Amino acid sequence: MQTITIKPGVQTRAYPVFIGAGLLRDAQVLQPFVDGGTAMLVSNETVAPLFADKVRGLLGGCRVYTVNLPDGEEHKTLDNMARIIDALAENRCGRDTTVIALGGGVVGDVAGFAAACYQRGAGLVQIPTTLLAQVDAAVGGKTGVNHAAGKNLIGAFYQPRCVIADTDTLHSLDQRELRAGLAEVIKYGLIRDAGFFAWLEENMEKLLRRESDALARAIEQSCRHKAAVVAADEKENTADGGRALLNLGHTFAHAMEAALDYRALLHGEAVAVGTLMAADLSRRMGWLGGGDVARIEKIMGEAGLPASPPAAMTVEKFLRFMQMDKKSRGGKMRLVLLKEIGRAQVAADYDAGGLHATLRAFTSGGRRGGV
Repeated sequence: MQTITIKPGVQTRAYPVFIGAGLLRDAQVLQPFVDGGTAMLVSNETVAPLFADKVRGLLGGCRVYTVNLPDGEEHKTLDNMARIIDALAENRCGRDTTVIALGGGVVGDVAGFAAACYQRGAGLVQIPTTLLAQVDAAVGGKTGVNHAAGKNLIGAFYQPRCVIADTDTLHSLDQRELRAGLAEVIKYGLIRDAGFFAWLEENMEKLLRRESDALARAIEQSCRHKAAVVAADEKENTADGGRALLNLGHTFAHAMEAALDYRALLHGEAVAVGTLMAADLSRRMGWLGGGDVARIEKIMGEAGLPASPPAAMTVEKFLRFMQMDKKSRGGKMRLVLLKEIGRAQVAADYDAGGLHATLRAFTSGGRRGGV
């Protein structure tokens, strides 16, 4: 088991991220973080039959209530967050209740937001069961739900007591979900660590085969990068980058997800396309060399990720939903772009003509936007 400590800031306590195989067989990992005698286990209809009994078995004499949400990004809503609040209230749960989020990013975000709101803050434990959640969504304290106007528009920064990433749960994923998670792993190499990116290029087949050592290293390295970024900028307040750099490709991705009602693409698939669009715009601005763009395109292809938006996306849809991005300041959209592999920058001074050229290229039938 690897343990990474997240230190979000001077006002927020540190907490551990445990990474390893078989952690859901070890009560000593979870029990110290459930100290009120009552737990609300939040999962979904896909994950609960696989792992909920294992988690209950770790909790001994603790009273455990359950809420199982529908599976899918389209269910990341205020209504489902309210279901959790209703269950907490109906069972007369106190503030010392621990909300345990067992599932992927949707479960973690919705349950985490409910924990943040219930009695102004109940305890929270994240047990992510997808690669995307283990390397990104469950770590760092972002919680929330989607709105018709845009993704993640309603939420709170709320840190868990711990994160338990049992790599054995990844064997339950279908291959599409695994590939989607790899988009977020690749992101860390692109924004912070060229050496890690090179390692991913060499080890992509091992990751796709779910070799335990390769998966553990990818998760550990991703979490270490996330920990460093969150420690420096917990609530995305740094104007010139900081935590916002974690959103490489996400402005384009969130626009696709919202415009298409969160049904056409998995989040990681949208991030992959958005990252290629960010690379294309970076090249048009003279920041990113053609060789680096080719490497990004190649690794996304080897990971089996899509290279272009769904046909329903238009330039107008992109622009309408991109304007709602949370990185915007003073009405000006900011984009995370690449200077080189391993170095990203938040840019408000991007070339508007270049942005429109990228949007046109990726919505005009070009398989990879003319990159």
